[in-house]
Amino acid sequence: MVPIRDNNPITITPYVTYGLIAANVLAFLYESSLPPQALNGFLHLAAVVPKELTASFAGIALNQPVPEWATLITSQFLHGGLLHLGGNMLFLWIFGNNIEDKLGHFKYLLFYISCGVLAGLSQWYFSQSSNIPSLGASGAIAGVLGAYILRFPQAEILGVVPLGIFFPTFRVPAYFFLGFWFIQQAFYGVASLETPANIGMENGGIAYWAHAGGFVFGAILGPVLGLFSDKSNDDYLYKQ
Repeated sequence: MVPIRDNNPITITPYVTYGLIAANVLAFLYESSLPPQALNGFLHLAAVVPKELTASFAGIALNQPVPEWATLITSQFLHGGLLHLGGNMLFLWIFGNNIEDKLGHFKYLLFYISCGVLAGLSQWYFSQSSNIPSLGASGAIAGVLGAYILRFPQAEILGVVPLGIFFPTFRVPAYFFLGFWFIQQAFYGVASLETPANIGMENGGIAYWAHAGGFVFGAILGPVLGLFSDKSNDDYLYKQ
């Protein structure tokens, strides 16, 4: 099921969510402007290459203009194609504004970037010798989903199921939709540990451990940063 919207109103203008979407779109437009060879070089430089990250953690100098640890952040704004970008931004558009509403602008940005970094490290842990670049906002967005399912489990999600020429719509609670999504990511993550399985990042596929890890860390960091507080820290600062 592809989500279309939720029935969860907000009380703020989600500037950070809008800004993140804009940053991802602009980064993709820049990627699209590069010829194939230059694009490959750029992605290898700005995306997370697990083998290189492993080397940097071991103290081995790689002599690259972008420190390998920094790719845990830069990789969050890169995408491998229009469908990859569109799917991620759809989820961010639907679910990000409510988490920004509860955390406040600054803490939400900190939360988002932190979830992306921790999601990248989750994927790295299971693929430390891989030479395949890992990129995309889905790890950070998975953190948003992990916070959302805790804070708004009963929120109604409207989605559509593409069935050829038919597109039936369904309404389901967030805990069902997002819970199923997490179980799916965790299942494929475990399956990707088996060498014969033709899924997962090792075969140039999806970084399922980044999704599962981001979701878990989002569920942890959200409450720590005030997900269940009635007023965001931003509101408190504005009143001083």
